[in-house]
Amino acid sequence: MVELIIIAGSAFLLFIITLWKRRSPANLREIPALTRLYRTLGLSMEDGTRLHISLGHGSLLDAHGGSALAGLAMLRHIVERTSVSDKPSVASAGDPALGLLAQDTIQAGYQAAGVEELYVPTNGRVTGLSPFGFAAGAMSISQNENVYANIMVGHFGSEAALLTEASDRESVVMIGASDDLTGQSILFANTQDALIGEELFATGAYLGAGVSHVASLTVQDILRWIVIFILLGGAAAKFLGII
Repeated sequence: MVELIIIAGSAFLLFIITLWKRRSPANLREIPALTRLYRTLGLSMEDGTRLHISLGHGSLLDAHGGSALAGLAMLRHIVERTSVSDKPSVASAGDPALGLLAQDTIQAGYQAAGVEELYVPTNGRVTGLSPFGFAAGAMSISQNENVYANIMVGHFGSEAALLTEASDRESVVMIGASDDLTGQSILFANTQDALIGEELFATGAYLGAGVSHVASLTVQDILRWIVIFILLGGAAAKFLGII
């Protein structure tokens, strides 16, 4: 019951704030990794190279589904921007359902750009069904397909080290984010730009994916402050002997 109330309240907040954001411009703080990502889109097209978006191996049916959806939202915008490039972006996934959604998202990006005839289904790939199998398949993309940047947004564990090492050997730009602490620590230590914590869910807003993405950041901040006040209130009540 409590979960339903939280979900309903969050959805209502998102609806109201989305309407409000349509009337006022977004004021987002600078996140270096996302600023670099925005520049990377243009540089890869000028350089005649491609972008590799890796969505991780998280399932949409468990707790990792949120990071997978964030990666798909980012993929949709990147594909639309790079659809007319000589080297279109490719996506890799380690989950069959996520791989199918990646293909569908890529096709939607081409449709939005008005060049659906250029869509190639193999630009969305399932590179392996185990964490390290997925990483091994994704590594080959960086090594063999003239990649300018590897963009990792999703669920990555210790196998992220293989991807960062491959990028370093090929002098490929690496931008990464993971919802797993192990993967996050590896990306933070081995990449020029890593997204920390909930910054993973801000990619859509910073890439101009829509007003709803900007509104979701405000909803996250509101819910975060509510949790903080509840924790402080509970601690104060405990200290005063009320509970």
